[in-house]
Amino acid sequence: MTETIDTTKSNAASQFILYWGDMGNQWGVNRSVAQIHALLYLSSRPLNAEQIAGSLGIARSNVSNSLKELVSWRLIRRVPVPGDRREHYEAEVDVWEMGIRIAQGRKEREIDPATQALRACVAQAETESGLDPITLQRMQDMQEFLSTADTWFRDMLTVPRPKLMMLMKMGAKVVSLLSLTGGKKSH
Repeated sequence: MTETIDTTKSNAASQFILYWGDMGNQWGVNRSVAQIHALLYLSSRPLNAEQIAGSLGIARSNVSNSLKELVSWRLIRRVPVPGDRREHYEAEVDVWEMGIRIAQGRKEREIDPATQALRACVAQAETESGLDPITLQRMQDMQEFLSTADTWFRDMLTVPRPKLMMLMKMGAKVVSLLSLTGGKKSH
């Protein structure tokens, strides 16, 4: 008999798993993938696929595919459990590291291809005669925006975590600091 992790013992844990699945679904991530991630994140010990399937009431084949996806995002990892030949999984529990991995994965899967496509469109537009200059300018503005956002993202990955945490907690206060140091305000 396969042991399951009874998330119904905790309403809070059950709700977290359901909400995480719903949020994932809204972000374009399969609900089952997000729920499995939430279950592993909350679990105090590694779980195998059968335990996950039984705990969430999800088909074993769906669990297997979802685990592969989560491993590819580096949000979970396989871990050996002494005396058990089945594969067990545990989640990354450092929320900052998890956030960085999610952001990197989304950037690689969504932003990078969009940036490449836009670059090709701008290159083509620059060679076309008769193109409305406003159209070209707007395409170039979008390309510059994505390039700036990409540079900012890469720069933020190099900021030591304590300083990044402090920066994020400061929020809009950073703008005030920039104003004090001669930075320009823009609206």
